[in-house]
Amino acid sequence: MKKKRFGRIVNVASAHALVASKYKSAYVAAKHGVLGLTKTVALETAKTGITCNAICPGWVLTPLVQKQIDARAEREGIAVEQAKRDLLAEKQPSGEFATPEQIGALCVFLCSDTAAQIRGAAVPVDGAWLAQ
Repeated sequence: MKKKRFGRIVNVASAHALVASKYKSAYVAAKHGVLGLTKTVALETAKTGITCNAICPGWVLTPLVQKQIDARAEREGIAVEQAKRDLLAEKQPSGEFATPEQIGALCVFLCSDTAAQIRGAAVPVDGAWLAQ
């Protein structure tokens, strides 16, 4: 990228790159590190055609999250749909999961010429989690 003076870097961090949650110190520290790396690379490449940004999703319904939901439903003796609602209610005011397709579409946008001056940004996709 440096040789060609062009490239797009999109890191996937988390809402936890921007805000902490109890009992997640290692995860939050790692995600803060990803965001710090993103900002540093953006500064180092600011006079080139290379951009570096981070997508910061809240809850996304992935297989890993589904396992957490299923375990919660079993542990609490509730329906899976109730476990989903309860999980979302803790952090994500929209009450809806972001989708992998939404994250992918944002990545495509950040790689486009339209986003050429978006540099070092942390873009939340979090259903208003960080608006609280």
